[in-house]
Parts: sequence; structure tokens; C-alpha cells
Amino acid sequence: MAPANAARCHGLPSTAGIGPLCAPRRPARADAVERSWRYAVPILSFHLRYLMRITSFNANGIRSATTKGFSEWFLGQNSDVLCIQETKAQESQLTDALFRPDGHHCFYRDAITKKGYSGVAIWSRREPDEVRTALGWAPFDDEGRYIEARFGNLSVVSFYIPSGSSGELRQGFKFEVMEWLKPILDEWLASGRDYVLCGDWNIVRSALDIKNWKSNQKNSGCLPEERDWMNGFCADQADLADVAKGRGWVDAYRALHPEGQDYTWWSNRGAARANNVGWRIDYQFVTPGLRERLRGSSIYTGQRFSDHAPFTVDYDL
Repeated sequence: MAPANAARCHGLPSTAGIGPLCAPRRPARADAVERSWRYAVPILSFHLRYLMRITSFNANGIRSATTKGFSEWFLGQNSDVLCIQETKAQESQLTDALFRPDGHHCFYRDAITKKGYSGVAIWSRREPDEVRTALGWAPFDDEGRYIEARFGNLSVVSFYIPSGSSGELRQGFKFEVMEWLKPILDEWLASGRDYVLCGDWNIVRSALDIKNWKSNQKNSGCLPEERDWMNGFCADQADLADVAKGRGWVDAYRALHPEGQDYTWWSNRGAARANNVGWRIDYQFVTPGLRERLRGSSIYTGQRFSDHAPFTVDYDL
């Protein structure tokens, strides 16, 4: 069943003075929950439209995040799909109801190279038509870095792109992943499916996405070749012709906040979080057809569940 506090006001931006749009309580029957994740909100034409809420979160250990209140927070957010990165657990260790909440279908992809490492997951109110957990390259797949849930023509992906901060070996692997992944992203873009690519990509795109831009130019995550790779597959608001022709992925946050300077990750060193010395490395990249369906986003920093903050986007589907 849906949590008792699922009916809540989302506080979406006011529409022509009518105030925040509030969703009615979700259906409580399990069969109704499985039929659809979407819920109706009124718009000015008085027709019904539907919002889908997707949250992405690098837990830096799902069991650790749970002890810090993440599950309770999440169940109050009315999210339809949750994409988790860095579960840092084997699925056999996640049998507690906290990791399989009522009213959700939960899927995990563990790392098989090393226990307690990496790992991704998807929780969904609606049961997916199909779940995929491998892209066909063992060095990436075996680290538990990809899971995809398919709902009709919509695919929601939870990605965990490698970090290169530990040294040259892992940075080299990160570059290998980038080169290997680009044709897959191009194929998805041309497939005709709608995609939402959630996850921790471990790369900032520009000076707007990192507090200390100049001093990080030689650090993994802010290297020019990393940024060029990511910006090379993105189409931003300035490239509407490319978006219209389906030639680039849309950064949901940047489309909604062209000049925004919000962060999703802070180092555990010093007082980085207290001083908001952060990086925006958690994204939802969407296919061009979803750009006009973006309705709002939020980065939740009210509680500290991880070194990352949950990033949520609302879609009008």
C-alpha cells in the first residue's frame, strides 16, 4: 500500500496565480498502484494532466543512508521511481522491509568484482515491463553500474559512472568507459524511445556546476576532456535546433535552471558541505522529446543522508 503520508502538496511553481498544485491521495489498492504511477493535477484548461516524479540518489551505502533517515524521507516524497547508486551491498543483505518498501517494486544490480562496492538499484511504484542490468561489457557490468527499467516506451536508467579520483588506473578506466558508452548513448538517442538517464556521472559540465572552478581544472571530474565528452552529447537551451532534431541529450536541471548554481555532492573533508563548496555531478539526462515535459526539480539538502543529495525531477507525461 502507499504510505499514509503520500498525499501531500508538491509545492510546484504557481500557475497564473492559482497557487501550488496539490495531488490527490494515490490509490491504496495494490492493483491500482501497479496499473499506473501517475496522478492527476488541475491545469488552467481544467483538463487532467499527469505528473511523474523521479528521484536520483547516490547513497554512498544504502544501509548507511537508511540509518540516517533516508527511507522515511523518501516515502514522504511521492516519488514514482527512485534510482539509487552506490548501494555498497549485495542483494542478499537487503532483505529488510526498509530496502523493499510496501507499494514498490525493487530491483538491484550488485558488483560481483568486490563485495560492498558500487551497485545500483531502482525502486518503482509501477511494475516495469522489463528490467535490464547489463550493457555487454563485463568490466563495466560486473561493477554494478547500470540498471534500466522499461515502462512501455519509457526507459529509466540508474547509472554510476566511475570516479577517477583514486589515481591514474581508475582514471584510465573512466576514460575507457566514456569512449565505450558514447555510441550506446547515441543509439538510445536515435531509438525513438523516451529515456531518463539518472545517476552519479562524476563529471561537472561548467563553472556553474562547481564552487572552486579554477583550482579543480586538473582534478578528476573537472578535467577538460571529461567536460568536453559530456558537453558533446548534451543539447542545452541555446541549442533548441539540435533539441528539436533529436541531436542531443537534455540536462534536466540545466534546462529548468539555465543559470542555476546548485550542487549535489560535497567532499567529506573539512567543512565543504557547511560552506557549500560542492559539485553538481548527479544528473537526469533526457531525450529531446521530454524537454517540454519538464515541470520542476529540487535538490534536497535539509538532511544529510550521504555525501550526495537526492535530486528530483517532475515530468508531465
